Amino acid sequence: MTPDDRAQRGMERGGMERGGIALPFILVTLIWSSTWIVIRDQLGSVPASWSVCYRFLLAGLAMAAFARMRGVSLNIGRSGLVFAALLGTAQFVLNFNFVYRAEVYLTSGVVAVVYAMLLIPNSILAWIFHRQPVSRAFIGGSVIATTGIAMMLVHEYRFAGIDPDKVVLGAAFACAGLMSASTANVMQGMDIARRLPMIAVLAWAMLIGAGIDAAFAWITTGPPVIEPRIGYLLGIGWLALAGSVVTFPLYFGLIQRMGAGRAAYTSVLIPVIAMLISTMMEGYRWSGLAVPGALLAIAGMVIALRAKTRA
Repeated sequence: MTPDDRAQRGMERGGMERGGIALPFILVTLIWSSTWIVIRDQLGSVPASWSVCYRFLLAGLAMAAFARMRGVSLNIGRSGLVFAALLGTAQFVLNFNFVYRAEVYLTSGVVAVVYAMLLIPNSILAWIFHRQPVSRAFIGGSVIATTGIAMMLVHEYRFAGIDPDKVVLGAAFACAGLMSASTANVMQGMDIARRLPMIAVLAWAMLIGAGIDAAFAWITTGPPVIEPRIGYLLGIGWLALAGSVVTFPLYFGLIQRMGAGRAAYTSVLIPVIAMLISTMMEGYRWSGLAVPGALLAIAGMVIALRAKTRA
C-alpha cells in the first residue's frame, strides 16, 4: 500500500468517525429539544402523574425489548433491582412529576433552560460525595449562567399571563426536578451502576418508576384517565420511544466516543432550540430581561462546561 493509499484510507476512516458522531449528536439534540413542548401538550384533562406513568410504562417495556434484542440479560439481581428502584424514583418519578407541574406555570423553553443547569448540581453533589474538584472557572461560569436564569424568571414573573406567585411555584417545581435529576445522575456514577448493564438498569428503573407513578396518581387523583385525542397518544409515544428509548443509548454512545464533557454540549444547544420552539408554538415574548438573560445563561454554561472538561 502506497503512502497516498494509506492517507486516503485514513481520511475515509476519519470521515466515517465524524459521521458516526455527528448523526447521533444531532438526533439527541433535536429529539430532546422537542420533548419540552410535547410535555406541554400533555397537560390537560389527564392528571400529570398518569401521563408520566403512561410514558415510562411504554418506555420501560420498549427498553426491555431493546435489551433482549441486544442480548442483554434483564437479570440484575436483588441489589441491582434495589438500585434500579432508587434510580427510577429519583429520575422517573420525582424528576418528571416536577417537570410536568413546572410546565403548568412556565413556558416549556424556560423550563428547558433551567434544566440545562444540570451540570451545576451534578458537580456540587460529585464534590460532596466523590470529592471531585471544582475549578474557579467552573464556579464563575455557573454564577454567570445562574444570573441569566434569574433574569429570565424575573421576565416570566413580570410578563406571564398568570398570577406571578404561580411563576414562583413553577420555578420551585423546576428546581426540585433539577435536583431530583441530578441525584439520579450522581447515582449512575456509583460502583454498582458501573457493574450492571445500563440498558437493563434503565428498563427496570422505568418500569418500577411507572409503578410508583401509578400508585401516586391513583392515591392523589383517582383511577386511570386517558385522553383519546390523537395528539396526546402520539405525544406519549414520542416521549417514551424517541425521547427515552432512542436517545439514551445514543447519548451513552456519544459519551463513550466523545467523552462526557464534549457530549454534554448537547445541554447548551437543547435550550436554544427549545426556546425557539417555545417562541413559535407558545408565543414566548422576549424582552430587555429575557434576551440578555438567555445569552448569559448560554455563555455561562459554555464556560462551566469548558472548565469542567479541562478539570
